[in-house]
Amino acid sequence: MKASIELTMSPLQDDYEQHIIDFIKTLRNSEFTVIENPLATQIYGEFVPLMEFLTKEMAASMEKTKAVLFYIKVVKTDRSDYEPFF
Repeated sequence: MKASIELTMSPLQDDYEQHIIDFIKTLRNSEFTVIENPLATQIYGEFVPLMEFLTKEMAASMEKTKAVLFYIKVVKTDRSDYEPFF
């Protein structure tokens, strides 16, 4: 089953920027399709492998930060080819 997941990572500490950069680079180096914008990052792929990957990488990021929030939206379908019609 295909999934589209939107992520926003918000480290709650002064040196937040490098943690976000490192996490996005990890997503880019994955087997999944990744699309970025200034507010969030979308990642697309098969649901179970994608969630397993995100669980592992989010845990690794949590180990490196004092406190961090992850905002996640999940849609059951691959929306990577979406183009606005207006």
